[in-house]
Amino acid sequence: MTVVTRFAPSPTGFLHIGSARTALFNYLFARHFGGQFLLRIEDTDRVRSTPEAIEAIISGLKWLGLDWDHDPIFQFERYKRHQEVALEMVAKGHAYYCYATPEELEEMRTLAGIEGRPLRYDGRWRNRSQDEAPEGVKPVVRLKALETGETHLKDLVQGEITVSNTTLDDMVLLRSDGTPTYMLAVVVDDHDMGITHVIRGDDHLTNTFRQIQIYDAMGWERPQFAHIPLIHGPDGAKLSKRHGALGVEAYRDMGFLPEAMCNYLLRLGWSHGDDEIISEKQAIEWFNLDHVGRSPSRFDMAKLLNVNAHYLKEEDNAKLLGLILPFLEKTLGRDLLPFEKDRLLKGMEGLKVRSKTILELQEAAYFYVAPLPFSRDEKAQSVLTEAALILLKDLKTELETSKISWTETPLHENIQAFVEKKELKLKDIAQPLRVALTGSLVSPGLFEVMEILGKEESLRRIEMI
Repeated sequence: MTVVTRFAPSPTGFLHIGSARTALFNYLFARHFGGQFLLRIEDTDRVRSTPEAIEAIISGLKWLGLDWDHDPIFQFERYKRHQEVALEMVAKGHAYYCYATPEELEEMRTLAGIEGRPLRYDGRWRNRSQDEAPEGVKPVVRLKALETGETHLKDLVQGEITVSNTTLDDMVLLRSDGTPTYMLAVVVDDHDMGITHVIRGDDHLTNTFRQIQIYDAMGWERPQFAHIPLIHGPDGAKLSKRHGALGVEAYRDMGFLPEAMCNYLLRLGWSHGDDEIISEKQAIEWFNLDHVGRSPSRFDMAKLLNVNAHYLKEEDNAKLLGLILPFLEKTLGRDLLPFEKDRLLKGMEGLKVRSKTILELQEAAYFYVAPLPFSRDEKAQSVLTEAALILLKDLKTELETSKISWTETPLHENIQAFVEKKELKLKDIAQPLRVALTGSLVSPGLFEVMEILGKEESLRRIEMI
């Protein structure tokens, strides 16, 4: 058997991180078994589905590196096939036409409210003939759900689950205008696409028992189901925007790397011993559903930042330069010159170890190419006392006449000797010099910065204080 999984989002908004994790689990499961990972866009809601949302979903998946096999399938384009199955179920006696009027349905809703129970269709057309149909009422097609016995499910995450068939309802399969409902369309599409494993959030568990009725009525083999717990906020409440329930494009714009995002989402609900940092290759090799927990995972922004910081430190410097160039060039209002790019590339190692996101990295890198004089905040300006300015002037004279190699170690030794000659300590000049060179109290190593800037540029920056 070839494993076939799918990710089936509704294009009514962005690609939420919970949905992204579902896509990731489906992708890894399929790749682990050498199977196929398919994409289906469930766009049957013609009012809420938008081209922008479709683009956001596809863009988000591509950014995460979750490449699917074959072209995406659009559910709405298959509505005739969905109708065909519904009518076949009617012919087999597993579904029926329901002519309940809006007024009758409203009465059922009112009665359910009075009795304090969920709305449930009372089956009044379940065994009636179409000959009794009232004039002018377009029927819906309803499933003739089982009324006795039990339905069993061996879920690959949740384990054995059984429900009484008395809890199942005669759900609508086709609306009165002939359009299929989600409950019908998803089953038909999963069957026709050859889906072997349906991996989705446990909020679909109730739907699964209803959908199983369609598989059984049509005599189709059921796929295996795996219902993964949802992601909660740090406080244990359902994940919301205040917790970080944003689209993946928002995390991209916040400066997260896709590899870090996938690593973090993978560890939300799945584990492999004590391993925290897991490459895509390792994830494909190790992933299985046995190690998916049954309890909700808690989203933790601090952990995500730490994972991202790790990947940032490991990332290729040239790639990082490419990621921060748009920001720097937009800020400067011009293209960077070759020597400026070279300066940034040389400084990248010292910059990335102090950054947790691409946003932090690009802001930290700006001083290497910023126009002079710097715009300094109050704290930075406060270290440039009169005594500090005199000291910097003397240091400039010392460095101008020095014949040392302009590299970290000789610079450190030379400046150390300079302050000792004045009966001072290195800290007395370090921060004023840092502000002169970078405009800030925080930067990569002072002597590293001086080496990368070079002698001429370093002296120019000290001169312009």
